[in-house]
Amino acid sequence: MKKLVLMFVAIVAVSFASCGNKAADAEKATADSIRIADSIAAVEAAAAEAAAAVDTATVDSTIVVAE
Repeated sequence: MKKLVLMFVAIVAVSFASCGNKAADAEKATADSIRIADSIAAVEAAAAEAAAAVDTATVDSTIVVAE
């Protein structure tokens, strides 16, 4: 009987150890999501600026040709 109780305690201890700290994992996942979202926003802003610069260059070259 002592062996069964010892085995049960060992299984419970391993189960608790495998669960880990879920709060720290959640905070890390949130920080990663925010970092990725900021990176995507920066890339989209740069693409929008590049598109605006191309549009401006096209309009400027058309005006120069028209003169």
